[in-house]
Amino acid sequence: MTIDVSRRSLLALGAGLGASAMLGSSAMARAPKLGTQTPYWHRFVLGDAEVTVVSDGPLPLGDPSGTFTGVPKEEVKKMLSDNFLSPDNVVLEQNSPIVNTGDKLILFDTGMGSSKMFGASTGRQQKSMTEAGIKPGDIDAVVCSHAHIDHIGGIVDEGGKPLFPNAQIYIAQSDFDFWTDEGKLGSAAKDFVIHARKNLLPVRDRIVFFKDGQEFLPGVQAIAAPGHTVGHTIFMVSSAGKSFAFLGDLSHHSVLLLERPRMEFSYDSDPKQAAESRVKLLTMLATNKIPVMSYHFAWPGYGHVAKVGEGFRYYPEPMKMTL
Repeated sequence: MTIDVSRRSLLALGAGLGASAMLGSSAMARAPKLGTQTPYWHRFVLGDAEVTVVSDGPLPLGDPSGTFTGVPKEEVKKMLSDNFLSPDNVVLEQNSPIVNTGDKLILFDTGMGSSKMFGASTGRQQKSMTEAGIKPGDIDAVVCSHAHIDHIGGIVDEGGKPLFPNAQIYIAQSDFDFWTDEGKLGSAAKDFVIHARKNLLPVRDRIVFFKDGQEFLPGVQAIAAPGHTVGHTIFMVSSAGKSFAFLGDLSHHSVLLLERPRMEFSYDSDPKQAAESRVKLLTMLATNKIPVMSYHFAWPGYGHVAKVGEGFRYYPEPMKMTL
């Protein structure tokens, strides 16, 4: 095979190469690196409601050994590597939906707040809300899936002042009672108890307890999912015939605890019960094809789960950049 290259083409090519040499390589790279990233929020429509997801920042757990248990550590690392994830550092996200029903502005979970127990990358929920144009004073309700620090840590500031001055706080009474129990300050749960007391006791007069199955706010129904904590709860969020389930900590990882849903997680109060809740509720959500939002899945944590063998698979929803 021969290629016919005309003299005119060769001259044009030579002229182009000569110009590049004269400009020099530095002229092609004068724009400075920006070192900035996009704001940490995403917005979509659910029926008649508007949902804004805000991030509290990545939460690194480090090496999975000792945290994800009940499966050989080599298998855990292979599951991560096979899904192009670091086998040596499990990083969770912290995705909080803020649902604007038109009548109420409802925030689910509040992040780590000022605590740096899991590193410096957490604690940006208030910044994310500002980026999204949402004022803390406009929040009517803060709904807590449970009382672990990364879910209630942002209810008050470092000095104990409420960050959502006009909001009622919703949580299961069993979780409130367990994690604010002064008698547990001498237990292995000490750090979690300290932070629960710091964030929940200053707003005790604003706390409302919901019950399993109750629609305690318009379009928000509580579904008990015990095991991770005694009162851990997921929520069905609905508007005009559309719904999604906010999973809280039903599953911390979209690979490990979905492919192997009976794997245990070291931060579960009752790992066996947590696994039972996970399998039962994920089966229901998969069967009914109900969209999910997980607090700890990759940003922004919205998609579907499907049954695959003895486990599940997570299918992220494409981010729609128009409303």
